[in-house]
Formats: sequence, structure tokens, C-alpha cells
Amino acid sequence: MAYRHIPVMRTEVLNYLGCRPGGVYADGTLGGAGHARAILEQNAPDGLLIGLDQDADAIANARLLLADQADRVRLFHRNFTDLVEVIRELGLKGVDGILLDLGISLHHLQGSGRGFSFLRDEPLDMRMDTRTAQTAADLVNRLKEDELQRIFQEYGEERWSGRIARRIVHARRKQPIRSSGELARLVCAAVPGGRRSRIHPATRVFMALRIAVNDELVRLSELLDHVPEMLNPGGRLCILSFHSLEDRIVKQRLKAMETKYRRDSGPNDAAGRPEGVLRILTRKVVRPGPEEIAANPMARSTKLRAAERV
Repeated sequence: MAYRHIPVMRTEVLNYLGCRPGGVYADGTLGGAGHARAILEQNAPDGLLIGLDQDADAIANARLLLADQADRVRLFHRNFTDLVEVIRELGLKGVDGILLDLGISLHHLQGSGRGFSFLRDEPLDMRMDTRTAQTAADLVNRLKEDELQRIFQEYGEERWSGRIARRIVHARRKQPIRSSGELARLVCAAVPGGRRSRIHPATRVFMALRIAVNDELVRLSELLDHVPEMLNPGGRLCILSFHSLEDRIVKQRLKAMETKYRRDSGPNDAAGRPEGVLRILTRKVVRPGPEEIAANPMARSTKLRAAERV
């Protein structure tokens, strides 16, 4: 059965992508296909959507939800870092827009059964792509205490990373930690104040493990390396991020690419402009409005940044 997704900042995404009839757009994180459906509405009647997702559930879901537009959709069960190869495989020189929605979906939290949520007692998996070998349980039960502390501190910006790592190592000596519920209880016991904090004590630890299991920050950087060569002149990149680490990478990399290409003298195109130039469209991060946050609380931490190849 198909699951649906409320696309975050739908209007802003379409505006910054510059969606137009006949355009070719790539959604590198299909998720619940909400943004993909919106793009297909804008690039009708003859535009093309290229959809990628590392989660097999998302691909199967998109096949159902986008079945009425199947002739204008190409779906790939692959990570968005493969987009440059996918574009070549389709015989395209480039695309007119690339969208990345880096957030975790409601399906992952409530329907995947892979332990993404600290509010559920599920196998401690956290793999977006179940074809990969390493799970969150592997990390929790095998890494040394200092390695766990580094992950919680670096990826989760967790203040109590040392205490949490020690508690985990002590607990696993008795028996392996196998479920999300068990891990959440251990974190709550390790954090001073426990459940009296504004957010759930396990929020940052679960985020950090998910990032580590799926190599999320590394893969984001890998995609950004190839953005100029994937976009047609005038093509646009739009990225929705949901925590400071992702947003910092996007902000710094876009700024660096814009500065680099402004500084470089060549080669030039027919109009005398340096090839591969990116122009940042969002000098300040764009956030959802209060009405959207009220209707969809999961949107509250969204940050949108966009750039254009000129």
C-alpha cells in the first residue's frame, strides 16, 4: 500500500527550481514522492522527472503514486551520489534542476520498522539502503567507547556524549543492545534530567547514529562535487536540510564554488562567461512560514538553499 508525504516548502521549492513545461528535473531523494508529484505538475506535458532513492520502499511507493505519469518518470534505486552516472546513462548532457530533501520521512519513523524512532521498540537497524551491511546495532555493539563518543559529539552535537558512550559500553557487556527502545532507555538513564529536557534525550544520539550508518555527510559532499557538471546552463540546485551539520556543508560548498568560479579565468563559453559558474540564489537561508509549521510540525527545522548555473 502506498504511503503519502507532505512536501516541505512545496511552493518555495518549485520557485527556486524554476520548474517549467518541458524541463528535466532530478529528485535525488524521492521519499514519499510529494515533491516529485509537484514537479511533474509543473513540467507537464512533456517534461521528464528522474527520481532516485536509496530506500527500496520509496521506489516501490513512487511507482504506485506516479503510475499515471510513468511515461515521464525514470526511477532508480540508487543513492543520489550516482546521479551523475544516471544522467549519462539516460543520454542527457545535464538537467534543468536538482532537488535534495535531506530529511527523514514519516514513513521511516513510523512504518519502516528499522528503528529510526526512539519512541518505538524496533530492531536497531537505521539503514536507508538495506543492501548495505552495517547497521546501527553493529556500531553500538562493536565500536570502542571513544569512537561512540566521537560520533555522538560530532554528528549529534550531544553534550553528554561521554556519559552516554560509557553507559552503552557498560550495558553491552551483559548483553548486546538490539532494539531502538533499549537504546533510548539507556540514553535517558545517562542524560542528567532525563525526560525533563525540552527535546527527548535520545534525539541527538539517534540522529548521529543514522548519519554514521548511512554516511550522510560524506555522500552530500560527494554530490556537491559534481553539481556544476550535472546542471544545464540556467539549471538550478535546491537543497532542503534539517540540521546544522548538513546546512553548514551546503552553505560553505556553494559559497566556495561561487567564489572559485568567479576567480578562475577560464575556460569560457561562447558568451565569454566562465563555464560551470554557480550563482547563489539564497543569500540568507529560507525557512518555512508559521502557517506551514502549524500545519506540518516536521517542517519547523527546514532550511532551504539554492543556486543556479549561469
